[in-house]
Amino acid sequence: MLISKAYAQAIEAPVEAANNMVLSAPEAPSAMEAFMWNMGLVLMLVVMFYVLLIRPQQRRFKEHSEMLRGLKKGDTVVTGGGLIGVLEKIEDGAEDAVVDLGNGLKVTVMRDQLQKKSKPKSVSGSKTAASSVEKKASDKKTVEKK
Repeated sequence: MLISKAYAQAIEAPVEAANNMVLSAPEAPSAMEAFMWNMGLVLMLVVMFYVLLIRPQQRRFKEHSEMLRGLKKGDTVVTGGGLIGVLEKIEDGAEDAVVDLGNGLKVTVMRDQLQKKSKPKSVSGSKTAASSVEKKASDKKTVEKK
């Protein structure tokens, strides 16, 4: 079925077998049979593309949309450019959001460019470090005044 007549006729049987039986070349597949094989292969490729490419992409898009809907003020996010900040302002239905990057720097970001919600840094550790720096600075000021 899958061997063409040209190759089938080139096969020679052993002499003993040739004496006992008559060899006949296999028939070529009909046009309809060849068409069905080709359509079967095309259908198999379409199914593979759907399972391996389209379906996972749709799942990621759905997860990203759910993440965007669940964002609220105060969440730590990562932007498409890799910047990490805290959401300062985000409204339902709005296409943009304001992200505070720290040190008073606020940027407006398109909502769909917020890539993921990240875990907030340990706030207590950073406040402790900042408060110790402030204490050292205030101690220096009191020493200078004396």
